[in-house]
Amino acid sequence: MSQPPARIIIAMGVSSSGKSTVGQSIARRLHVPFLDGDGYHPDANVEKMRAGTPLTDEDRWPWLERLALALHEAADRKDAAVGACSALKRSYRDFLTQKAGEPILFVYLDGSRDVIGERMARRSHEYMPTSLLDSQFATLEAPDPTTENVFIVPVTDSVEKITQTVTKSLTHLKSFKRWQ
Repeated sequence: MSQPPARIIIAMGVSSSGKSTVGQSIARRLHVPFLDGDGYHPDANVEKMRAGTPLTDEDRWPWLERLALALHEAADRKDAAVGACSALKRSYRDFLTQKAGEPILFVYLDGSRDVIGERMARRSHEYMPTSLLDSQFATLEAPDPTTENVFIVPVTDSVEKITQTVTKSLTHLKSFKRWQ
């Protein structure tokens, strides 16, 4: 299924899949703003996660809306924007797209529970304890490339390889040909 071209790209996946690192790398390559979804959580969400309590859908809607609007505004200013957001459920991805008011390309960083668990154990996150990883995988609805605007990449690829793979697929962003 052919998907509409998008000027908003979101690196998505469970915690510790590399969303921020990959998103920043893609944004640098495209010379566009990067917005980390973590920065758009209300304080109540942060405190809930810090306490080891998984977020509910009701917790996520205002956060997703804030991020979608900020990505749209950033894309308006710089012709494109890249974000990082777990976007674990299809309904979240649909909501982000609806609130942004335009197509979004989701770059799904696909990894096994074992690989992600090892990564999570090696890093420290301000408010995402390792105890929440199982809830992340339980919530995850892996995107379907036949019905969603998604590019699936393995988390085991290097950041550079993922960045090259994604940016080479963005032929519709003609003004950014300088990185090809």
